[in-house]
Amino acid sequence: MTNERIEEDASGTILFDGARVPQVDAHWFLADYWRARGGLRVQSGGRGGVSFIDTPAGVAALRHYRRGGMVAKLFGDRYLWTGRDRTRSVREFRLLAELMRRGLPVSPPLASRYVRHGMRYTADLITLAIPGASTLADQVACGEFDVALAGRVGELVARFHREGVWHADLNAHNVLLNQQGLHLIDFDRGQLRTPAQGWRRGNLQRLKRSLIKVGAGRQPAFEATQWPALIDHYERAFAA
Repeated sequence: MTNERIEEDASGTILFDGARVPQVDAHWFLADYWRARGGLRVQSGGRGGVSFIDTPAGVAALRHYRRGGMVAKLFGDRYLWTGRDRTRSVREFRLLAELMRRGLPVSPPLASRYVRHGMRYTADLITLAIPGASTLADQVACGEFDVALAGRVGELVARFHREGVWHADLNAHNVLLNQQGLHLIDFDRGQLRTPAQGWRRGNLQRLKRSLIKVGAGRQPAFEATQWPALIDHYERAFAA
């Protein structure tokens, strides 16, 4: 369970889990701050780039919200301000907290921030890292994606869909595996909805396109056995 706390200062508004850390300030959202203290592990660039940092609560992922596509050329990393509770960072922080409350396997939210720039804002999110995890895309790349794993992925997705969780970008990079099991990450723009068949199928088709894109589709077994196994396990788990 998270203990949401809010801090406001001249640089913006911060939400953080007071049960995990007693205080968070604006420096936490700067990769250079962690680098200067030897706490920056990995920093990746590009849209959706993530910095892994050593925080007092444990290793965490720091993500700056960025736009993609043609819109990025116009607005970069700034979003239209429509109120605190509608910012990307606050909504994802609170959604993750709710999913954790429901016992779903997600990255625990540690802190989020937004900074006003007139009628626009920028935002960041820090979540605790899933220890020892690799992505489903990694499993495809090393030839470890098989019928058994496909079935487990189907059960994972069904578990979220039964709770009405719509993932805006369900793909092979956002499914993580470690010794504890499978996890789903990156809930930017995610929503809780009534579990309707239309959006559930859309989520699954997005995942299928992603698996094909990362190379699973090059194997005859994908269409013959792996994807059918994923759907079969999904349907049985959803109906359970």
